[in-house]
Parts: sequence; structure tokens; C-alpha cells
Amino acid sequence: MVVGGADPRSRRAVIAVVVSDEIPDEPAADHVDPLGDPYLRTRFALPARPGTFLRRERLVDHLDQALRTPLTMVNGAAGAGKTLLVADWAAGLGQPVAWLTLDPALQSPGMFWAHLLQALRTVGVPVADDIRCPANRVSRTLLTRLAAQLGDSGRMVTVVLDEYDRVSSPELSEQLEFVLHHAGPGLRLVIVTRTEPLLPLHRYRTAGTMTEIRNAELAFTPEETVALLELHGLCLPVHAADALVGRTRGWAAGLRLCALAARQQPDPEGYLKEFEAGHSTVADFLLAEVLKRQPPPTQDLLLRVSVLERFCVGLAGELTGRTDAESILAGLHRENAFVEDLGHTWYRLHPLFREILRAHLRERCADLEPELHLRAARWLGRSGLLPEMLAHGAAAGEWDFTAGALVDDLAIGQLFTGLRSDELTELFSGMGPGTTSPAADLVRAARDLSQCDLDRALAHLQHAEEQLAADGSRPAAAQLSCALLQALAARLAGSPRRAEEAVRTARELEREVPAQLLDKHPELPALLLTHLGSARLWAGRFDAARDALTTVADSTAGAATALPREESLEHLALIDYLDGWPTRAERKAVAAMTETERFSLPQASGSALGRLVLAAVAVDRGELAEAEELLDRADECPPRDPVTAAGRSIATAHLLLARGRARAALEAAEAAVTADVASPWERGHAALVASAAHLAEGRPREAAELLEPVAGRQPTCAVGAARAHLAAGDPDAALSLLDVVGTEERTGPALLVRATLLRAQAAHARGDAATVRRLLARALTEARRERLRLPFLEAGGWVGPYLATAPLRGLAAGWLMPSAAADEPGPLLVEHLSGRERDVLQRLAQMMSTEDIAADLYVSVNTVKTHLKSVYRKLAVNRRGDAVRRARELHLL
Repeated sequence: MVVGGADPRSRRAVIAVVVSDEIPDEPAADHVDPLGDPYLRTRFALPARPGTFLRRERLVDHLDQALRTPLTMVNGAAGAGKTLLVADWAAGLGQPVAWLTLDPALQSPGMFWAHLLQALRTVGVPVADDIRCPANRVSRTLLTRLAAQLGDSGRMVTVVLDEYDRVSSPELSEQLEFVLHHAGPGLRLVIVTRTEPLLPLHRYRTAGTMTEIRNAELAFTPEETVALLELHGLCLPVHAADALVGRTRGWAAGLRLCALAARQQPDPEGYLKEFEAGHSTVADFLLAEVLKRQPPPTQDLLLRVSVLERFCVGLAGELTGRTDAESILAGLHRENAFVEDLGHTWYRLHPLFREILRAHLRERCADLEPELHLRAARWLGRSGLLPEMLAHGAAAGEWDFTAGALVDDLAIGQLFTGLRSDELTELFSGMGPGTTSPAADLVRAARDLSQCDLDRALAHLQHAEEQLAADGSRPAAAQLSCALLQALAARLAGSPRRAEEAVRTARELEREVPAQLLDKHPELPALLLTHLGSARLWAGRFDAARDALTTVADSTAGAATALPREESLEHLALIDYLDGWPTRAERKAVAAMTETERFSLPQASGSALGRLVLAAVAVDRGELAEAEELLDRADECPPRDPVTAAGRSIATAHLLLARGRARAALEAAEAAVTADVASPWERGHAALVASAAHLAEGRPREAAELLEPVAGRQPTCAVGAARAHLAAGDPDAALSLLDVVGTEERTGPALLVRATLLRAQAAHARGDAATVRRLLARALTEARRERLRLPFLEAGGWVGPYLATAPLRGLAAGWLMPSAAADEPGPLLVEHLSGRERDVLQRLAQMMSTEDIAADLYVSVNTVKTHLKSVYRKLAVNRRGDAVRRARELHLL
């Protein structure tokens, strides 16, 4: 509303006129006497509010402000609470109130003005006796005199007209606007209506002299819904009220009728959550007040479009065979007949109204609904609206048609992107075995692959390929879909050769597919490269894997490729970890996990590989509690492929070794990883863990022998073998192995630090203290950047005395050992904070709330709380202020 001017509750006469819904025929006379019949006097009584009426102050305040504009319109659907709202407001003014509810009997100008004049006189507004309305004709002179008298009365007069939508006379509306305009500040008009009145509203809107309250504002909020239900003796939590408001759109009559019905149920909350709208008092109201008020053609249109979530003029015409759908829909929207305008000629029905209409359609024409769904699906398919087309094709039970549309559109990859995966899986769950087309088998194969059921998927995939070959037409879209599924199957099976072949086939087929169709589905090449990169990684071809995965990770195609980007970043993180670059691995793993959060994808849609990499990095940093927590969270997602299974085995085994549980670590490393071919790095790490277990149990020779076959090809295994040889008293063999470590550019600090510590250990055995200190200084410098604690713990007790001396103590202070400050004891050693925990801590120091931190980092509030809990534990504090103070002491801020 536009407001301004004097206090709206200052002394004034407020006029409302009330007319009952059903009235007898008007008497024929020269002059109309509205009070001639006692029954008609109820027209001038303020409507009573029921005991369960809820006064909503935000709307009352809006109406108070409305008295500062000459015209106010309260425009809403049937049952929106318009009349009771204005009646409650008028009753609370503490001033004379008159009310007029119009009906068809007051269509003639004479009847209307006679009732309005009587309303004015009833509340004490002085109207000259000679201003009387003839039954059939109202002169401009009479209206001029009335406007002049209202304008000169010395007090503001407010007239409330209820159910003004019943006025269809342009003449009457023109007369009313004439009086309102010429009465000036002396008259305030409040119109309560279901439709826009036949008044020049554009002039009032442009001048800012009109106040409007519409459906959106009349709708109950969840908090107001809770209060309304309490008045009906019902207690409903706000989250349950949210769901009820979503279903009813906050519609007042619907909420009240639901509350009345729920009071009769043994489980009111359950009833309000699941009540069947089509067989309820809400249905009776809407059918009577909305549907049956419409002419038969409009009723038919409403029933037919009830099968649609949304519809446009063309789609409504397709379902009805009518050419006037545009005018009908526009009229229904203007009339607030529970048809919502979405813009650009698209509409949707109110949710409850749609439920009720669909139930009514099934009762009246049980066989019509599948036909309507199929007609809608075909129209939507021609219009390129695939998601809605698939939904209606499935609802029609036309599975060959629906599966064919998905495959022809190259949209089968959407089963693996997280955006629509669950939706499509659920949609095709109703497809029975009787559907035997190639497209149906491809959809079945995709659904099985999404659930990692490889055997069933391959059977369906083979059947689809055989059918396509026998058909002879071999459509490129179907063949390209086959290639995508073959690439994923090869990745899950651990078959790099098959993955390469599938991607090569896909590249050839892409040339046969229209470019605009490929452009619609950026997820297709992203998925292909992700599967290829994973298979290459399994084969140990790190450089080739990195090329494919980086192409996906660097793409900017938005939500459609968010999940392939996440998986690619996770695989790149694993490559960095295997090459000995923990900080790089951490950054990529964290970035991977934010992809699904950024686009609100379900967490279960991705893999657990990112958390497994973070767990492995945490072990290297000595953060064993965090590593265990990350492993527990990774267990929520079963491994999708051999790479993830191997990553889980490595992280688990390394954690167990760090805790001194060598036997359990060996069992974890030997856990079977199902794959068509063996992975060199997976076998190498299994041998490394087995070697470490032998070392822990005092068998260094056996430990060294386990790693001999792979030590020359894998730097990680070479370092492990050198460690075993040193333990066996063979430093020359150890140093010979270490000479090759670091010659490759990709060898990272995690390997170099361990290799340097082993060289220092050999020098210590020789008694060369100067070389030991030099090598330890180099190792500390490298390790400090990466926060690598575990290598120093693995080195053994010999390293401790060296680290206690200067300058090595300074290099180790604050991250590996307590601070070396002289005046006071340094802070206790704390576990390293992850990058995201540091982000949270920095915002904590800025006095940001948990909700603000979540919004700033694009994560959930629960995720922030988890990070805060970890920060408190690592800093040994319990409160925010203490965490910030402690972090500053440790120079973390």
C-alpha cells in the first residue's frame, strides 16, 4: 500500500454496508427503500467473526494505512479471508462502520445507489433528504450533489463495498468513480473483490493514490498457520505448518476447513500432512465456489489441465481442442479462480485445486487421464520440454515412447549427474519387463550402472546393442548412449582397454549427432572423460589420466557437469597424494566436495574418494582423529569403482599403521578390490603396508623382499624398501634405492621428506652428526610447508635429541614441537587445521555468526558446526572467544 498523511485512527465516520448472499426480489417502485424489509437490514450489519478467527496485525496495519489513499482494493480468491479481514479491521476502529456486500440484485444503478445512500444515513452521515435514487435511472446531477455533500461534510467518510466482483455494469462503475473523484478528500472507498473492478485503476496506480492487498499478502504464513490451528485446539510444529502452507498456499478457507476436519481425527498432525484433498470439505468448497461457477467449456478445460504441473495456452489447447484457451485462462486468472499466472502465457493451478480437479476427473472420466498424459507428452516433446515430457509419458504408461525420447535426446547421462538422477530413477522404476525396445534396455542398463549392479547392466547393454544391430537403422544417439554406458561399465570393472575403446567409439559417433543436440548435454563429454580418466588412473597412467581429468575439472558448464567435475577433482587429488603432494591433494579434495554443495546436489550423488584422500593426508600430518572421522563419513558412500575401493584400503591401512595396529593394517591392505586387471600402484601400496607390518614385527629382511619387485618402478615403494634395508643393517642398499627417489619431477615433498630422513638415519648410524643436522634441516623445511608430522614419528627415537638442539628446534617449533619462546612456555602442540577449518576460524575472528559463515562459504550450517567442533578439539578450547585467542597465540590468524 501507498501511505501518507494524517493518523488513520483519527476521528472520522467509516461506512460499511452489508448485503446477504441471497435476497428476495426487489420491489418495483419509483424510489427504493432498502429498509422496507427487515430481512434486508442485515445488509447494513457488520459481518460477525467466528471464535476461531485470527486477527493478523500486519494486514490490519496495512488497512490502517490505506485510509490515506482514496481507493483501496482487497483482491483475492474465494475463501482468501478478505471479508473477515476488513470486517475485523472495521470493528476495531471504534467508529461507526457501514458495510455493503453486493449481489446480482443490485446490478441496476438505482438499486445500488439507493442502498449506498441508506448506508450513509444509517451511520449518521448527513445526506440531504432530496438526494434520492429512482429505481431505474440515476442522473449525473444527483451524483454531483452527492459528491459535493460528501466532500463538504467536514469529515472523511469511508465506504466499504464487499463482493464487488458481482458488479458487471460499466455504467455503475463509471458512476462510482465519478463520485469518488469529485468527493475529493471527503471520501475513502474500500473495495473487496475477487476480480479487478471496472474502474480506471491504472490512473490511481500511476498517481500513487491506491492501496492494494492481494492474494500473496492475504496468504497465511507458517507462523500464522500455527496460531490459527491453536485457535482450533490443534498444536502443530512450524516445520509441519510449512508443509501445510506449501500445499494450501496459505489459503485461509483451506486452512480453516483442514483444521475443522483434523479436530475429528485421532492423529490430527498426520491427517494434515496426508489428507486426501479430493474427498474433503475443501473439495466441496472449491467445487461449489470455483468450478461450478464456471460455464461448461471452462469446467472442461480446468479438469483436463489438472493432469499438468504447469501449462501454457498451446498445451491447454492441445488437451481441450479449443482455440480460445488464451482468453479463458486469462479470465480465470483475473477472477482469482485459483489459476496462477507464471508469465509468458504459462499458468498453473493452485495445488489443492489441482488435486481436487484430478480426483473429480477420475470420477467423471476414468479412462481420459492416460490419454491426456500422452497428448501432453507428445506436445511437450515437440516443444523441447524433455523433463515434463518424460513425466507425462511415464504417467501414460507409454514406456517405449518415454525411454525412446530420453535416448533420442542424448539425455541418458542425466542419470549420473546428480541433478535429476533420483528423479529419473524413480520415474522409470515403474517400467515393467514387457517393455523390450533398445531404448528401454539402455535405460535399464543406465539405472543398474547408477546402482553399481555391473552384471545386470552388462546383460541389458548387450541386449540393446544386439537389437540395434538387428534393426539396421543404428541411430547415432542410441549408439552414443551405448558408448557412454560401456565407458562407465569399463571404469567400474577396472578395464582400461575397454574404456579407451568406448571413448574412441563415442568420439566417432559424436560426428554423426547434430551439434545443437550435443551442445544441450555438456554432461556427456564430461562423463566420458571422467570414466576414461578413472580407468587410466587405475592402470597407473597418471599423466594420461591427468590430461583427461583436468579437461573436465577446468570446465565451466555449471550444474550439469558439477558431479563429473567433483569426481575428476577427487581423482586428481588422489594422483597428487600418490605422487607425494599432500597440500595439493587437500586443495583438490576440498574443491571437489564444494562442487555438490555449490549446486545443492545430494551428497550421496558423489563418491567418497575426496574424503578418503583427506583422511590419508590427515594421517601423514598426524591428525589421526580427523582421519578416522573422515573415513567414517566416507563409509556412508559405498565405493563406486576400483579406484575408490583402493583409496579406501590405502587410507584405512595407513591409519591403522600410524596407530600401531600392523595386523589390522595388513588385513585392510589385502582386502579384495574387484577389477579385470590389476593396478600397479594399488598392488604397490598393498606391498608397502605388508612390508611395514613385517617391520613392526621385527622382520626387516622379509619387509625388504616384499618390495623388491616394485621398488624400481614406484618411488613410494623404493622409500619403503630403503627403510626396510636400514632396519636390516644394510645402509648401502638403502642409499642405492634412495638415489633414484626425486629424479622424477612429479615426486612430491611427502616422499622427499621420508627419503631425506632415511638418509639422515644412515648418517646417524655412521656417527656423522653434521650430515644428520643438515639433512634434518632440509627435511624440516620441506615438512613444515606441508605440516608432515608422521614421517618424524616413523623415523624413531634417534631423531628426538637432534630436534631438541638449535637451530633444528626453531624449525620444528609451533607445528612439530612446542614453541621455543624463552620467557614463557610455548603453547601445546595442536593438530593441524584443515584449509576449510582455517576459513571458518578466520570468519569466527570477524565475529560472524554460524549462519553468516555458512552463507559466506556456500556450505550448510551443519557443515560449519562440524568444522567448529573440530577446531575446538584441536585448539583444546570450548568457546568461540577462546578459540580465536588460542589461534592468535599459535599465529594461526
